[in-house]
Amino acid sequence: MEMNVSTSTPVISIKPVVLSAPGRGEDLQVRVSAPAMGSQLPIIIFSHGFGWSLDGYGPLVDHWAARGFVVIQPTHLDSRTLNLPPDDPRTPLIWRFRVEDLKLILDQLDHIEASVPGLSGRLDRSRIAAAGHSWGGQTVSMLLGARVLDAHGEPGENMSDSRIKAGVLLATTGLGGDDLTPFAAEHFPFMNPSFSDMRTPTLVVAGDHDQSLLSTRGPDWFTDPYFLSPGSKSLLTLFGAEHSLGGIAGYNVAETTDENPERVALLRQLTWSYLRDALNLDDSSWLAARKALEENANPLGRIESK
Repeated sequence: MEMNVSTSTPVISIKPVVLSAPGRGEDLQVRVSAPAMGSQLPIIIFSHGFGWSLDGYGPLVDHWAARGFVVIQPTHLDSRTLNLPPDDPRTPLIWRFRVEDLKLILDQLDHIEASVPGLSGRLDRSRIAAAGHSWGGQTVSMLLGARVLDAHGEPGENMSDSRIKAGVLLATTGLGGDDLTPFAAEHFPFMNPSFSDMRTPTLVVAGDHDQSLLSTRGPDWFTDPYFLSPGSKSLLTLFGAEHSLGGIAGYNVAETTDENPERVALLRQLTWSYLRDALNLDDSSWLAARKALEENANPLGRIESK
């Protein structure tokens, strides 16, 4: 029986759950946050931005978990908690390790479920979404069908995963090539995506004041995953938002340059409503949330869909 998601419920959060990861150099640690009650619970796998860890993004994770989702957060190799040296042979390939981290979670759901007291038998494995912020958005986009172009403009390996049924890309970088600064082009060659095969239903979230130091373009760079991908997509543009989108990475985060609790509250409600709709859990909350935003006399953002 599905839980009542109209109000929040207590959350159980367990860390670290350790997943064996041969070839990675060290095992993968994840945090699992789940509602204390309810069954047939859908899953969100969340990929953090550069330097973060399984401890980040409480404003989003807490909201999603209290309203019916099991949220699984890995600590990727770029995390400051691991302090990987720049000359580590894994460093140039961290973008690939990140994608493999998310696939490892999918492969080891049995172990994850068994490691959290009271979670056994409560997961709905037919309803799995992936969400990510910044570099985490780029990581998730690969599971949704995006590919990295090589130096000749040819698409690289298809790393998509059909187990992911919907995505949320938060402040996710756009095209490479001439849209990158010379520094970014030299140091981050993987930032050269093609979205032409990213067909999985996705909500793209961009701040209209998010000016990246990695791009020669303006904030519209972060809308590329929406405009350049096929299939069912929605774009939420947040007015006045910079890269932290109001402060999603944590409740007291120094990197937040645009702190705005109202914006964060809107974002977590809209992402929750979108995923409820995209995973066929609820066909009314997303429409209601969109209507409420459109009818607001002083809206914090706008939504478009295709």
